Amino acid sequence: MEDFLFYIKLGLGHVLDFNAYDHILFLVALALPFTFRQWKPVLLLATLFTITHCLSLALSVYGIVVMDAGLIEFLIPVTILLTALFNLIYERSAAHKTLLLHGIATTFFGLVHGFGFSNYFRMLMAGEEDKLSPLIGFAVGIELSQVLIVLGALALAYLFRTVFKVRPSLFVVVASILIIFLTIPMLVRTFPL
Repeated sequence: MEDFLFYIKLGLGHVLDFNAYDHILFLVALALPFTFRQWKPVLLLATLFTITHCLSLALSVYGIVVMDAGLIEFLIPVTILLTALFNLIYERSAAHKTLLLHGIATTFFGLVHGFGFSNYFRMLMAGEEDKLSPLIGFAVGIELSQVLIVLGALALAYLFRTVFKVRPSLFVVVASILIIFLTIPMLVRTFPL
């Protein structure tokens, strides 16, 4: 049980690490077009992310698929950028109309991000007989932290939309542009030469 808790904490720390804020940026970008009334689809998307993230980790840990770390590190900010651009393009559409596209983006980001963490996780698992239990513990930690971030993003959106009376479309546009500006340094830093 102690090992399981270790992996839950590792999953929590992996997502909530402000030094590696790519996870947080993606989740905020993903939640931007939604409101508290639409919390279920956003949490469904967060769960889809967890599943695909852990799928790529499992594929790596079991030696089925190994990806080039440099390419993956570049693709992570690309997915954040694409999600923010997607928000700008579809900001006038109702979020439920684009849920399938959000799902596709979330699946891709989950797979990419999982491979981004896979080298470290594979080294961690090298001496472990049981690889499934740590994967599940890690997934639980990721899911819990993502729920916190998504609910925080929805609360922030609610605050801006209701208390400060910012039009929803303006909020989505400004926040998406801010996310794009925060993502550009990551793109430059990780650009494969």
